[in-house]
Amino acid sequence: MTRPRPSRLRRSATTLTAVVAVLGLAACSATGGRKAVEERENSVGNAGTPTMTVAMVTHSAPGDTFWDIVRKGADDAARKDNVDLQYTADPDGAKQANLVQQAIDKKVDGIVVTLAKPEAMGPTVRRAIAAGIPVVAVNGGMDDYQKLGVLSFFGQDERIAGEAAGTRAQREGAKRPLCVIHEQGNVGLEDRCAGVKAKVPATQVLYVNGKSPSAMQTSITSKLQQDKSIDYVVTLGGPIAMVATQSKTSAGSQAKVVTFDTSKQVVDGIKSGSIAWAVDQQPYLQGYLAVDQLWLYKTNGNTVGGGQPVLTGPAFVDKTNVASVEKYVASGRR
Repeated sequence: MTRPRPSRLRRSATTLTAVVAVLGLAACSATGGRKAVEERENSVGNAGTPTMTVAMVTHSAPGDTFWDIVRKGADDAARKDNVDLQYTADPDGAKQANLVQQAIDKKVDGIVVTLAKPEAMGPTVRRAIAAGIPVVAVNGGMDDYQKLGVLSFFGQDERIAGEAAGTRAQREGAKRPLCVIHEQGNVGLEDRCAGVKAKVPATQVLYVNGKSPSAMQTSITSKLQQDKSIDYVVTLGGPIAMVATQSKTSAGSQAKVVTFDTSKQVVDGIKSGSIAWAVDQQPYLQGYLAVDQLWLYKTNGNTVGGGQPVLTGPAFVDKTNVASVEKYVASGRR
């Protein structure tokens, strides 16, 4: 599939802004002022529509803090929209597909999926759609969601995000980055590293066992000890960034640690200087907008994006703006 041109990305970003604005306006009472605030507070959890059931099935691994934020967004939208949200996850593509099949068997009203492993997920997603269940995708699968018949996609273009990270690292003087992939077969992670390598051709890729922090630390430490020319360690998730900082210390390396995705630990790392910056794709928005899209489709036949992906990133978080992000971290929304 041809990747979106910059004009398409601008239209997608504009669409996202418009959607957020419309949703915000829809929450306001026509009377305004304190009465409007009181009416909103009194109506939380009751959209005035019948309860609908949405299954959210992701490829999250246990302990991955990124998905806690995605789920927080989905939970908040579910409370607002009177949705019974049923969340399950498995990083194994076949097992994730089985979870989707279970949702189909339950005859849920809508399904949110990730398509990090589209070959494994594709047949089951098609079965859901054939059964009349609307499906939306988040986070992974921007290149595949349309051909599968999925309603909308909320996330970032991972190749472009990788190129943005590579461009920034190159401008900062990176010569030999190491890009760490913690889940083999995840097309989004592969795209991120490919994007970095497109901008800094000497980038090396290291595959590690993302299910074992100790194994990851050993692998990264060993690589840094073997190759002292590595000047950037690019990790593709917050928990992996924390492991990489430990590996850097153990190896006596001078490499900068940078990462994709934020968490409380990553924000603390940016403040302390142990992590230089993070690429943020606003995971809360992905979960929130996905559930809201299914509610809008069920209650009013609305679709979001105009046939294009709705982009939630990338953006950078560093010492210049980390304070503005930190204040939202405690609520679990950033």
